[in-house]
Amino acid sequence: MTALTRTGDRTTPAGVDTRLPWWALALPVAAFTVLLLLVTGPGEAAATGGDDGIGRFVQRIGQTLAL
Repeated sequence: MTALTRTGDRTTPAGVDTRLPWWALALPVAAFTVLLLLVTGPGEAAATGGDDGIGRFVQRIGQTLAL
């Protein structure tokens, strides 16, 4: 006894384009490259010698929470 089988691919509706546009791959690659270059940069950032207001603020919060 043979079973009836359907012919044709019915996994996607007719008229649906499943291909990705070129930028769907290019944008994540570009973003990853830029972020990688930022992380592995020469590290020329220097600490400022100015006001230490944020440091004192964080220290006060730590002292307050330690009570």
